[in-house]
Amino acid sequence: MEYLMTYGWSILIIAIVLAALFQLGVFSSTNFAPKAQPGACQVFRPNGPGTTSFINTEGVCNGELPQYVGMFSLIPNTMRGNVTADVSVPNGTSVTIIVWANPYSSSADGIVGSMWSTNTIAFIDGQRPPTIYFNGCSSGPFLQLMFSNTTHASWWVSNGTTGCISFHTWHQFVGVINQSSHTAYNYLDGKLIASETFNGILQGFNFVIIGVNPGAFCCTTNIAFNGTIANVQIYNTSLSASEMQGLYAEGIGGAPIDLQNLVGWWPLNGNANDYSGNNNNGVPTGVTFVSNWYGGYTPP
Repeated sequence: MEYLMTYGWSILIIAIVLAALFQLGVFSSTNFAPKAQPGACQVFRPNGPGTTSFINTEGVCNGELPQYVGMFSLIPNTMRGNVTADVSVPNGTSVTIIVWANPYSSSADGIVGSMWSTNTIAFIDGQRPPTIYFNGCSSGPFLQLMFSNTTHASWWVSNGTTGCISFHTWHQFVGVINQSSHTAYNYLDGKLIASETFNGILQGFNFVIIGVNPGAFCCTTNIAFNGTIANVQIYNTSLSASEMQGLYAEGIGGAPIDLQNLVGWWPLNGNANDYSGNNNNGVPTGVTFVSNWYGGYTPP
């Protein structure tokens, strides 16, 4: 009893600290899992960028956790953290955009967007090439897919404020636009959460922005993503629901699933390089590649 009275408070404090560290994920097995080095997995195109004959992956491509992810922070009244890359997807082409992201606040906006012109980094006559972004709500941001056709009619596919996404938690977000069926879909963690029909010819793009809403890329307002991003993939086709489930099951370090239609792949594992074999390397601005990203990630 005398021992407990003497050391009891110390034991209690230690127990509280250990509980807090456990809650923060310090003791998670994710912390001790093997991490893939930058460029550990990449797509090899023996006949050069844009070709599909004998295409395959090389390296460690079994879904290991990345060593780094990209951290995009809000910087008031200045250019926000972003990665830009030239990627060509013509008008009328079905598109799938896949990204893992961890939002930090309700101001998180603009995960992955695209532009039609590399000469004017702003919307032209109301054109809205495909963009995945957040919009804040009381308990967290909700997911939206925004796009337009070539006559500038626009659509938003959203799970609505009833489906708010928690902060400081990793999720896989997917936007699929099928030109043949004129239907667009939002997937969250491998599950369909919203869909919308559209008409006309889907607006293409030749410029991709990661981390900023393209509509405000030119400006000083904080319409940018505040959090961490990893494993951005873009395809010039509409992937199926089963493929969405398969990609999510691979986890945050998963390799692309359809190499024939892969346009760009930016793991953001230590750099902004494109590992799709198409040489669409990104240019990072104000992006920090961090290794202590595991909090909030639960393997599928």
